[in-house]
Amino acid sequence: MQAAALKLYAAPPEPMNRQDYRDAMSRLAAAVNVVTTDGPCGRAGFTATAVCSVSDDPPTLLVCLNRSASAHAAVVGNGNLCVNLLSAEQSDVSNLFGGKTPMAERFTADRWSISPNGSPVLAGAALAFDCRITQVTSVATHDVLFCEVLGVTLAEQANALLYFDRSYHPLPVSL
Repeated sequence: MQAAALKLYAAPPEPMNRQDYRDAMSRLAAAVNVVTTDGPCGRAGFTATAVCSVSDDPPTLLVCLNRSASAHAAVVGNGNLCVNLLSAEQSDVSNLFGGKTPMAERFTADRWSISPNGSPVLAGAALAFDCRITQVTSVATHDVLFCEVLGVTLAEQANALLYFDRSYHPLPVSL
């Protein structure tokens, strides 16, 4: 069996304007997550919308993390994380973990438990993926973390928080 050839695309004559790209990306609706870690490199967390499924065999997510983020060293150093999908009522938690709030203060605003893998799990989250990082790939300003899912916690009934057009929107549970 022959491997598929990698297709390379020619670069456009001029790079895309950064602000045009950011404006376009603001129209891409995304789930809002708080990604947390704890371990020898410290307790840390950040808000992320760049989270998606890679595979179900083994169950794997990818999480994008800016290398200049205050949580970067702890997340990568600990090698474990929890992706907490926020419910519609938790936009304040998103703001807390997405801003300039000191790391220790981020965890005082809500209730937390600890996953079997050692990461903080947010009470009231719509779901939580307990993961270990299996691979890190650097692309531009970010690291792409490939995370094997070791366990999932699902809320009995929860809606989700979406981010679209630079604001939060609830995604209600279907009846």
